[in-house]
Amino acid sequence: MTAGRSHNREPDQSRRPDRFGLRDAFAEATAGVGARTGRLLLTVLGTVLGIAAVVVTVGLAQTGANQINKQFDAVAARHASAEPATHDVQGQSRATGTLPWDAPERARRIAGVRAAATISKVDIGEATITAVSVHDPSAPARTPPTVLATSADLLDAVGAHLAQGRYFDYGHDEHADRVAVLGAQAAERLGVTEVATLPSVFIGDDAYQVIGILDTTERSTNLLSSVIIPVGAARADFGLAAPQKLEMLIDVGSGPVLAAQLPTSLSPTSPQGIKPNIPPKHSDVQEAIQSELVMVFLALGGVALLIGGVGIANVTLLSVMERAGEIGLRRALGARRRDVAVQFVIESVIVGTLGGLIGAALGVAVVATVSAVRSWTPILDLRMVVAAATAGAVVGLLAGLYPATRAARLEPVAALRSGL
Repeated sequence: MTAGRSHNREPDQSRRPDRFGLRDAFAEATAGVGARTGRLLLTVLGTVLGIAAVVVTVGLAQTGANQINKQFDAVAARHASAEPATHDVQGQSRATGTLPWDAPERARRIAGVRAAATISKVDIGEATITAVSVHDPSAPARTPPTVLATSADLLDAVGAHLAQGRYFDYGHDEHADRVAVLGAQAAERLGVTEVATLPSVFIGDDAYQVIGILDTTERSTNLLSSVIIPVGAARADFGLAAPQKLEMLIDVGSGPVLAAQLPTSLSPTSPQGIKPNIPPKHSDVQEAIQSELVMVFLALGGVALLIGGVGIANVTLLSVMERAGEIGLRRALGARRRDVAVQFVIESVIVGTLGGLIGAALGVAVVATVSAVRSWTPILDLRMVVAAATAGAVVGLLAGLYPATRAARLEPVAALRSGL
């Protein structure tokens, strides 16, 4: 009897194999997504715009930073300077060190320094600067141009160019020759237009022959409004005590080496008395530029992604309401709550993944197009592109959790009635 009762016992329903697996859920979700093409396109659009905005923002920020760095390397990153360090004494700034007269020669011994020259402002006292030797008392008083004393390699050190004539050399400096180079603005004020006629300018009673006119300069723009004389002449005629500033043309990337060696090279006994002005590192500039460019646009991309996620959630929830009868029928045929929930989560993930892939591809295309139009070199981190595409799937997953939970909670009888 016991054996008979055991033979007639109903099978354990809890141990029967699942009739609705993950493959079935994926097939049902794919069919559900593809059944409404128009709605799918509108739902995907929000995610596409959000992902594309993120990719375009980061890509153009990296590309733009690279272009700015190229310009920086071409000008600012290749120029450095040094001057005596200062400290405040009773509200006045006083120098704690001095530059040696042979500072350019010492600087050029350091690896990476291509050219070096000193620049100093010359105190001419009450002397006037004119282009004629006769003083006219009736002429209106004018502020005289600044007088600067420089060493011979100034043109290379500051990226300057001559419109006419030549620059003085080491021979002029050594012999304290009274020669001068005029900046373009100073030459215009003094009425000097040609150097072929051997004009002179008078600083007080001393005549300086003009041998060149300076046209442009990348650094030290005050040169254009100045009368420039050799350091030797400034020492002999005006008692110049020491150079005031050292300008240098350096190789890109040699700034850290120069900052470490220059103070000791210029002042071995008191290197703390020399203040080097070295351009910042390339990476620091790039990071600063990218942080400024990326923040605002990433915020806009995040808002677009949020809108896309809300759109996916709304459409998925609407799909749950429209397919209530289908859900009820499947539940009546044995589908479990988690089977229904998994199907709608998969649908949301598919929609989000499509938006992420299309958005990432669109963003890459926009970066490449803008770079081609501007003749830039496009720079885009492929890891970021993959992460952006994955973010679409994550947005879809999060957006589908609530609608999937709603679908799983529907009771079969109520769902069938609402679907009729």
